[in-house]
Amino acid sequence: MEFLKQALIVSGFLLWGLSAVSQVTQAELEEAFSKGYALEKNGDFKAAADELKKVFDESSYEINLRLGWLNYNAGLFDESIIFYTNAQKLKPYSEEARFGSILPKAALGRWDEVIDLYNKILEINPNNTVALYRLGLVYYGRKDYSGAYPMFKKVVDLYPFGYDGLLMLGWTSYFLGKNNDAKVLFNKVKLFNPNDKSASEGLLLIK
Repeated sequence: MEFLKQALIVSGFLLWGLSAVSQVTQAELEEAFSKGYALEKNGDFKAAADELKKVFDESSYEINLRLGWLNYNAGLFDESIIFYTNAQKLKPYSEEARFGSILPKAALGRWDEVIDLYNKILEINPNNTVALYRLGLVYYGRKDYSGAYPMFKKVVDLYPFGYDGLLMLGWTSYFLGKNNDAKVLFNKVKLFNPNDKSASEGLLLIK
């Protein structure tokens, strides 16, 4: 509850500080984005965000998305979440806004919310292999191999000779006691990369 109060305060402050911006032209928008990209390239994320705040429009998906990214890179995770959430509300089917929101939430260790975001992406696009794979990694990191297995399995179904999916499905199968399946998968990994250390380690454990 305390976090919610703080988030509302931060959100209110941001909107107050960014409101009452006069109508900006396309040229001014392009200039602000251009300056922002240049500053970002030099690693000055806060200054890049400040350029966009000068032309801020709460109804602009693109500005909110960029401010989410720049604040995340500046280490301002709560602010980043606010802007990414705004972008998500503006474009409810946006995968990129949700992927963006995952970054600061993961940095804050809010893993249940990260899982919810991946699941929402998969509701919209069940075959999004990036979401499937990364959600699988979250479950795997939690040693929830039963949760990780269907994620990696679908990735491999969609990309049967994809290195990352094969390797993670191999290890997940191993930890679930599916040694025969794991052996097959590790051998497929070694066809992709004959010198793969991780797959070789897995095969040694099975033997």
